[in-house]
Amino acid sequence: MDQIDPFTQVLAEGVQTGVFPGAVLFVRCKGQVISHQAIGLTSSLSNSPLVQLTTIYDLASLTKPLVTVSSLLLLIQDGLLDLSHPLGTLLEETKDVPLGQVSLKDLLSHQSGLPAWRPFYQSFSPTKSAGAEFLQQRQRGILEMILKEPVTRASSSVCVYSDLGYILLGFVVERISGKTLDVFSHERIFFPLQADTLVFGIQKGQGRVDDLIAPTEEDPWRGSLLQGEVHDENAAALGGVAGHAGLFGTAQAVGKVTNAWLDSYLGKPSIFQQDLVRQFVEAQTGASWALGWDTPSQPSTSGQWFSPESFGHLGFTGTSIWIDPIRELEVILLSNRVHPTRENQAINTFRPRLHDVIIQRL
Repeated sequence: MDQIDPFTQVLAEGVQTGVFPGAVLFVRCKGQVISHQAIGLTSSLSNSPLVQLTTIYDLASLTKPLVTVSSLLLLIQDGLLDLSHPLGTLLEETKDVPLGQVSLKDLLSHQSGLPAWRPFYQSFSPTKSAGAEFLQQRQRGILEMILKEPVTRASSSVCVYSDLGYILLGFVVERISGKTLDVFSHERIFFPLQADTLVFGIQKGQGRVDDLIAPTEEDPWRGSLLQGEVHDENAAALGGVAGHAGLFGTAQAVGKVTNAWLDSYLGKPSIFQQDLVRQFVEAQTGASWALGWDTPSQPSTSGQWFSPESFGHLGFTGTSIWIDPIRELEVILLSNRVHPTRENQAINTFRPRLHDVIIQRL
């Protein structure tokens, strides 16, 4: 009898122990896909379909590097931005408050002094209207609330992972590019990389939602099970398109963007410039955070053996990216560990174990 593939075995353990109802794993090393597999069910609901390689997941904070950071890097390449630019020169509303003195670099590296999170969505009704005027009103309302937050900057080396900072960075992309974040990222990132299944929200006309998309939670604010609608409430209040969350996609499509970052790092043809990529993925002094990416710390969700040069990011819904440029290795895990509840924290121990198994197998 053939021995069970160790990747399959660890994923099966994840399902059996309740880490998630199902997941998709994508592993590529030196340009060769060595594992692309789906396991489990899309949900715990009756008659739930099997997870497929094409199952779409809510990527949560993977939106930050895949959309916001990638977009800002392109705008820097275009000569429209500089990392030293203070926010006050990019968002006029911030120019007369302390937040206006915070640089683009500090926002990217979570050193802005802004808090991690606030329940801004509670100030709004969960309407699903997506008209341009409606979304602009929501943006103004949330920007006003962020401006009221105290900016605590006792030390420029202190990092506080902040969704608020990335909401602002999403606004920066839109102001500088003159396009909405979803349109800009599609035109400049996803379409050129043939990653068209990376989208902000899924419309029912695009296929049977229950078969295509893994659901997340039953949301009391919106009064329904979320499926194709962003899990993050603040992103939902912004119409589902935000700098910190909102992106959906398949593991293979995520791999199109991670490969562009890795290729650039290695000096291969890419939509990104090598010097900027290497600057963006280098850890800041005294912290594991780089510019929009995390790097291995002790302990790390990347496990024990990813190289110090590695970079990655996690998503609250149960997603993750880790890229080791020394091994030319990309590991993408997509799951909906928040289904049926976000209280499930078992993925915290699962992630490092998975990455250790992958390194051991290689």
